[in-house]
Amino acid sequence: MAIINMQTMRYINLLDRVSRVKTMWCFFYNNTIIFVVPERLVHQAVGFNGKNVKAIQQMLGKRIKVVQEMRGPMDARRFIQDIVDPLSFRSVEMAPTEVILTAGGANKAALIGRNKVRLAELGSIVEDVFGKQLRIV
Repeated sequence: MAIINMQTMRYINLLDRVSRVKTMWCFFYNNTIIFVVPERLVHQAVGFNGKNVKAIQQMLGKRIKVVQEMRGPMDARRFIQDIVDPLSFRSVEMAPTEVILTAGGANKAALIGRNKVRLAELGSIVEDVFGKQLRIV
């Protein structure tokens, strides 16, 4: 798991103050702050009609996304899809040392991003969560 810096800790505490949901996972992808919470607390974190997410977005001036944490390695596809949404990919393969995302055409280019920025962000997330390198084909 990644080291939590002071800024990330502030974001985690803000989610706790607004929605009363505690989490240890917060990271950045595509200029969005993503909070990972247990499945049973996703609705509470988002709030009725998204009021908690809207309140945090207004306070920070940044986009916010709340995703459900993984229950096991079989949840890898859903977890990664929730992060990169609205983009999509064909499949996820868990190799011994890497996670292989199979995407095609424009989706592959969008997943990699200009100057490979999104690839680096998603690669960092995959390494923190799975302990493996990311490869997009």
